Amino acid sequence: RFAVNMEDGENPATKKPKLSEQSEGRSDPMEDESVKNDSDWEESCSTTSTPTVDDNVSRSDTPTNVLRKGRGKSRKAKKAKLAYKCTNYVKEDHGQPLFGVQICPFYYKESQAIIFATVGSNRVTIYECQKEGKIKLLQSYCDANMEENFYTCAWTYDEVTRQPMIAVAGLRGIIRIISPVSMQCIKHYTGHGHSVNELKFHRTKPSLMLSVSKDHSLRLWNIQTDTLVAIFGGVEGHRDEVLSADFNAEGTRIVSCGMDHSLKIWKLDQEEIHKVIQDSYLYNASKNDRPFKTAKIHYPEFSTRDIHRNYVDCVRWLGDL
Repeated sequence: RFAVNMEDGENPATKKPKLSEQSEGRSDPMEDESVKNDSDWEESCSTTSTPTVDDNVSRSDTPTNVLRKGRGKSRKAKKAKLAYKCTNYVKEDHGQPLFGVQICPFYYKESQAIIFATVGSNRVTIYECQKEGKIKLLQSYCDANMEENFYTCAWTYDEVTRQPMIAVAGLRGIIRIISPVSMQCIKHYTGHGHSVNELKFHRTKPSLMLSVSKDHSLRLWNIQTDTLVAIFGGVEGHRDEVLSADFNAEGTRIVSCGMDHSLKIWKLDQEEIHKVIQDSYLYNASKNDRPFKTAKIHYPEFSTRDIHRNYVDCVRWLGDL
């Protein structure tokens, strides 16, 4: 048994220590300067949209924000100097997050200006970067279905006319091909059983388009002949939503990742896929009574779940690595 002295009805567990006379009403000048720098940076930069966050929900600190506890005086992390400067920003009026932005990798205007596209809500917007950091709005495509929400976009060009095209897809699982020259949607593809998370075009064959979906599969399309070349998935495929994929530099392999924590490498330079890709360029729907015979690839060349303990939302090749 033990006794606790209670004075004026205060609980010792909740009683706060008093500040010293020197610390009262004074703040650390280093902290004031850090707060000032942070506020200046926030004013100079702006995101296109800010999702609503509940104030009652707290996020755990990242390892870079947590100071190690130990003997000696605590050291404050130094703020790194930025190697770039924000010159301009654009905030779109639909009020929804922007899920994708892609710079056009080739010129299609006489000015040879840098062109980029953004996707968010049911809208695809194309901008031009001008001198002195100015951004000019060129075109905006709005889908007729208000429930559509585009997640991804990718640039390519027509191998016959050499005109640029942009592919977009999202929540409804419909892939649309838009021509900035004619300013209209010229093609669309359906086949995925759920939303499409990412689109990628082949490095050397601009008509081959790869799509990854929430339906656990990857699909390879030929947009020149409007054929579904191959489906990657099934027996040894992804067991959950596929989030990202990419072609290697030579275009001979595909790497994919998803919600099942796994990374998978699919080989394209095998005889079966090489033949079906060649056949897709020769197929003509108006001269054939039967649909194109799509290859079904069930087994990746490599697969692992030993690297990540949570979902993998992005994957990219560095050359052939």
